[in-house]
Amino acid sequence: MADKRDYYEVLGVPKDADDAAIKKAYRQLAKKYHPDMNPGDKEAEIKFKEASEAYAVLSDAEKRRQYDQFGHAAFEGGAGGAGAGGFDFDFGDMGDIFGDLFGGMFGGGGSRRNSNGPRRGADVRVNVRITFDESVRGTTKKIDVTLKDECSSCHGTGAKPGTSPETCSKCGGRGQV
Repeated sequence: MADKRDYYEVLGVPKDADDAAIKKAYRQLAKKYHPDMNPGDKEAEIKFKEASEAYAVLSDAEKRRQYDQFGHAAFEGGAGGAGAGGFDFDFGDMGDIFGDLFGGMFGGGGSRRNSNGPRRGADVRVNVRITFDESVRGTTKKIDVTLKDECSSCHGTGAKPGTSPETCSKCGGRGQV
């Protein structure tokens, strides 16, 4: 794939960049080229997808190791790749990234770290198998997620009502059931 740019070059980071530098570079590019910030701009859309693809590989230790060893060929289905042209894309903290980038931008209020509002729950991590073509052109996938409600007995504190911190018998101290 001669037309693909080096992922480190795409993000503007050196090959020995740590995870924090890669994430920071991606956030800057994602904010700059996000389609919502550049409606109808095909060039910005291409750059956003290119940055997202680079981040998907370089932010995952195993994929980064494969990329460093085999380059883009690692994901073409041959040499040490994901096989059959497949490409595992972990959407892990993409919600965190976009929430941090665009949090209150569209009338969503202030910071989501508001102590008066509900506490942020545990991260939901889902591995979704997509083809390389889907990763470049975009796709829509349906993902079923089981949501947990706040415990009605301890109201998310993990302690029995009216007591000093003691494990709630209803939710086991998790604050959610």
